[in-house]
Amino acid sequence: FIMSSDDKIIEGLGYDEALAELRSILEALDGEAVDVDKLASQVERADLLIHHCRSRIDAARLQVEQVVEALVEED
Repeated sequence: FIMSSDDKIIEGLGYDEALAELRSILEALDGEAVDVDKLASQVERADLLIHHCRSRIDAARLQVEQVVEALVEED
């Protein structure tokens, strides 16, 4: 798997930034004036953003689980 420049840019986004961009893409795709020439790239970018958001959620979940385990072990 070769990381593109878009992938690198997405990796630097926080969850809220990625989600805001994803919402913007979805609104554009849902609009009446969809630019067919940009459609494929927008869908691909949305897919990358979705994967990034899921990854951030999974990482946060893991951190929370580790903190909870540490608290339980202290008791």
